[in-house]
Amino acid sequence: MTSIPKTQFDNLALVRQGKVRDIFDTGESLLMVTTDRLSAFDVVLPDIIPDKGKVLNQISVFWFKRMESIVKNHIITTNVNEYPEEFKPYSDALDKRSMLVKKAEPLTIECIVRGYITGSGWSSYQKEGHVCGIKLPKGLKESDKLEQPLFTPSTKAEIGDHDINISFEEAVKLIGKEKAEKLRNLSLEIYKKGAEYALSKGIIIADTKFEFGMLEGEIILIDEILTPDSSRFWPLSDYAPGRSQNSFDKQYVRDWLIASGWNKKNPGPKLPQEVIDRTSNTYKEIYTRLTEENV
Repeated sequence: MTSIPKTQFDNLALVRQGKVRDIFDTGESLLMVTTDRLSAFDVVLPDIIPDKGKVLNQISVFWFKRMESIVKNHIITTNVNEYPEEFKPYSDALDKRSMLVKKAEPLTIECIVRGYITGSGWSSYQKEGHVCGIKLPKGLKESDKLEQPLFTPSTKAEIGDHDINISFEEAVKLIGKEKAEKLRNLSLEIYKKGAEYALSKGIIIADTKFEFGMLEGEIILIDEILTPDSSRFWPLSDYAPGRSQNSFDKQYVRDWLIASGWNKKNPGPKLPQEVIDRTSNTYKEIYTRLTEENV
């Protein structure tokens, strides 16, 4: 199945169609549907990745439950039988790839945590010796583990635009000192707990991003958490600093796109079938490793 066609829900308002998720207003709550769309470099690609939506949704549910001792989340239920009556005809389509969630007011920054030096953080370190204004020791190699995870927020981009890394001080200007400090503390605590668990399953979580919202004056966790779309997962057995790492996320697609010579602007190129199949299998493998269940 691909994305849920909007025409199935003509009686509901489409609140937002994101890069991967379609969000519908049910009145008292929101229905978040995770599609099989794939985005890379902030562009939605034309091909779908079979079962990707189910994997992302179920991984998020898995982590949301594990992190409830740290922070509340927006989930009401993932049981399609408990959804509003108008969704009952679509239960099969919605099963495992959707969740009914509370209406929260999203905060305007994305909360990125980096446990290892890679990606844009590595590029910044090579050029300037710091990441988002945070000075790092000299002599670090690509993919080195950092002495302490870094909280490096970014702005939220519209579809087709790029998120912009900002300093903590800039985050304070956007949302205020108290909220910024709370988000930093929560993000680091969630990352550390998730990374420790994943390591026990032979997986390194190199970096990740979280989104938070306000509900009745309280900060809660929303959107997704520690998925292959929002994180870099590396196999521990293959980890070696000083190079880029093999991964359980969409880095394989990113690497193919870079090698293809694509300019990282809309429209994205079509993917070869072998890239689609390998990416689908990679998403399923990470789910099974983390949860010890099959998709």
